[in-house]
Amino acid sequence: MRARIYQPARNAMQSGQAKTKDWVLDFAPASARGIDPLMGWTSSSDTQAQVRLKFDSLDAAIAYAEEKGMAYTVSEPQKRAHKVRPGGYGENFATNRRTVWTH
Repeated sequence: MRARIYQPARNAMQSGQAKTKDWVLDFAPASARGIDPLMGWTSSSDTQAQVRLKFDSLDAAIAYAEEKGMAYTVSEPQKRAHKVRPGGYGENFATNRRTVWTH
């Protein structure tokens, strides 16, 4: 059984960092999904693909995988660059602007 340990990325619709601090252990699917001939839904008999375990630290996730004898891969997160521009959005509507604000 193969597992993947990673730190999830932030939601694309939000700028916050909620739910990105935990480490997640997902199991790789053991078999391919099949298409139901009647309804056209995809399904699988592999129930491990539905399991997602969350851990507070990378060390805890690795310790769990080694304790259970799982092969695992660790995907390190790519941290985003915190670029802060001076002023911000409120600067667009400041009364002391030096340039003319137009659309």
